[in-house]
Parts: sequence; structure tokens; C-alpha cells
Amino acid sequence: MNAKTLVAASCLAFAALAPTLGEAAEALRITVFKSPWCGCCHEWAEVIRRAGYEIELRDMEDLAQVKSQAGVPTDMESCHTASLEGYFLEGHVPTEAVAKLIGTRPDVAGLAVPGMPEGAPGMGDDPSARYDVYAVPRDAGRPATVFLQRRFD
Repeated sequence: MNAKTLVAASCLAFAALAPTLGEAAEALRITVFKSPWCGCCHEWAEVIRRAGYEIELRDMEDLAQVKSQAGVPTDMESCHTASLEGYFLEGHVPTEAVAKLIGTRPDVAGLAVPGMPEGAPGMGDDPSARYDVYAVPRDAGRPATVFLQRRFD
């Protein structure tokens, strides 16, 4: 193969990859529905933004309708609800759980960290914090299962 053919082949290969490279560089968008008065929700969004996600904040006085439409069970509720690629993220879901969700794309409605566990992202950001991240099934009749354990012994 001569140099001219090699350059032409390289250009064709790059042209074929260009759309893929552009898509990979584009940040995934997470829409966060939160109370305008909740500082920990804003802190969680900043943690997620620093991890490379594009964040859109939507302040709302009442999140009940958002949680209901997303399919968040009442026993899994927290202070904010986010949406990403057809999934919900309820509460202080850590970045490694978000990455695992997008990487594996399980057949679930979303992930939840019920309540506001101390040390979770936005709640002190303590890497040694202990709490579970739950996968919430699309079928409301099925129980949530542990998706990721944050336990460091």
C-alpha cells in the first residue's frame, strides 16, 4: 500500500468513526426535579455534573406528581427526583451507580436511595458512607432489589 492509499484509507476510517466519536463526547443529560429550598439537592446535582453529566435543574414546590409519573414507590422516596435516558434517579444516587445503570441498561424503572443518608453525594460526600442503592422494577407489584451496596469494611 502506498502513502496516498494509506492516507485515503485513514480518512475514510475516520469519517466512519466521526459520528460515534461525537456521540461519545456528548454528555448525557440528567433533569433534576427539586425543591428550590433544598441545598442538598443542588449539591447532589453538582457532584453529578462534576462526573461529566449535563444537568438541568427544575425547581418545583411539589414533587408528588413527578414522583408518581416516574413510578417512584413511596417507600423509596427522597428529596429530589431526576430523569436520565428513560430511568428515574431518586435521591442521592452515587455516580458509580449512575454509570453502572447506563453501562448495563437493566430493565428497571430507576434507581433509588431512600431518605437522605448521611455521607451520600450531596449529604457530606463521605466515601466511607454505608447505604444501599435500590433498583426499582417497572412492575409496581415486584419489590426493589439492591443494585449497589455502599459498604466499606
